[in-house]
Amino acid sequence: MTAVSSANSSAHVVIVGGGVMGCSVGLRLRDRGIACTIIERGIPGAEASSAAAGILGPQWECDEPGALMDLGLKSRALYPAFARELHELSGIDIGYRASGLIELALDDAGLQGIANRAKWQRERGLVSEWLDHRALHELEPELAPDVHAGVLMAEEGHVTARLLARAVSQAAAVRGVKFLQGRYVRRVAMKGGRAEGVELDGETLHADAVVIAAGSWSSLVEGAMAPNVVRPARGQMVVVEMRPPLFRHVLAPFVNGYLVPRADGVALIGSTFEMVGFRKEVTVGGLADILAMARSVLPGLEPLPVVDTYSNFRPYTTDKIPIIGKTDVEGLFLATGHHRYGILLAPITGDIVAAQIAGVSTDSLYPDLALDAFSVARFS
Repeated sequence: MTAVSSANSSAHVVIVGGGVMGCSVGLRLRDRGIACTIIERGIPGAEASSAAAGILGPQWECDEPGALMDLGLKSRALYPAFARELHELSGIDIGYRASGLIELALDDAGLQGIANRAKWQRERGLVSEWLDHRALHELEPELAPDVHAGVLMAEEGHVTARLLARAVSQAAAVRGVKFLQGRYVRRVAMKGGRAEGVELDGETLHADAVVIAAGSWSSLVEGAMAPNVVRPARGQMVVVEMRPPLFRHVLAPFVNGYLVPRADGVALIGSTFEMVGFRKEVTVGGLADILAMARSVLPGLEPLPVVDTYSNFRPYTTDKIPIIGKTDVEGLFLATGHHRYGILLAPITGDIVAAQIAGVSTDSLYPDLALDAFSVARFS
């Protein structure tokens, strides 16, 4: 594949999608001296990027070792520097906190599940500490008495997703990324078997490379190499005003949602997983399930005010693994399908895609990552 060289002053990359993924790719392309334009149908970062809980939890998210775990750990390690960089460029504190995450056991199945996780993670050399009932309740005194035990993954953390989305888009703009808003990309423009830009309503925007980073909408772009591969998975969220805070760590009942203590004094509580297409409703059933879980974990939440509810779409793939990097079409790259890991994986996805576009070997950049696992070719 012909690389896009920064030495060519006319070289230009088009990125479809202005969420954290597209903006991270744009930021890293500018680091390599490559001009790029992000096309966003709405406001950059206003969709799934801003609606996420912002958990940086590769140990919690992954049920076994593998390529996704390795990618997540590497990206989590990038976050302290990434947060500082974004603050320097945009002036926005993204709320990065290495708070730790505690996975909780509410029943016997949960006890077995978290014990298995602690075991294989310790065998791999990861920080994963078993907390019996006493140790758990000393760390988080407001937990319900019948929360039996937990596993503390002390290196996990979180950010405020809406601030991250704003910061990375502003940082990209400061670094010279151009934004084209309010436009719909209909298809990837092709010539001679390679991508040469994108077709908008009534015009073609030419480019030396195209990146599809449109989240759940990626499959709607004709020629994006992702038809019926990326689908929207709705997640609903509840926001509770919490002053003073009732808990300090991210709390995650085994296979049953999460509670995130944000620095501004609210708790984010979620989330559902619903394959309902592009229906962005908040439902009675969804809220009932989320609030029942929250009460079972932290009874002290019951009298506190609910200040917001919302939903949005995770870009879901059938194997729950993102699609990152080059395709069989010359000049076409993907950064989509990140499901629940979009916030976590934004820094490393930007690095990988920008490097591939610039012709830099990702094997030399990240020699210990099995990046083939994230290729769209696995769906062929």
